[in-house]
Amino acid sequence: MARKPKQYEDDDGRTIVNMNVEGMPWYDARLKREKRKEARAELKEKIARGEAMTTRETIRYTFYAVLAGLAAVGVIAGGVCLFILILWLLWK
Repeated sequence: MARKPKQYEDDDGRTIVNMNVEGMPWYDARLKREKRKEARAELKEKIARGEAMTTRETIRYTFYAVLAGLAAVGVIAGGVCLFILILWLLWK
């Protein structure tokens, strides 16, 4: 048996305020996707023309890769430390 939605006498179905605000979980991600596609297309055009990345871009992407690696190592090391702590507490 399905519940019936509540009906209010003063509700005429109009939208009072647009709640599609950036930062909210339900924000229109279509705009972000379009910007990302445009950036990728621009990067592909640069690669097709044979343009190399600037020094600043190279440093930035290298830094991001190092941070991603450190994050992965940190998660694994944290799990190992937690595992050893639990085993140590059980051994006592």
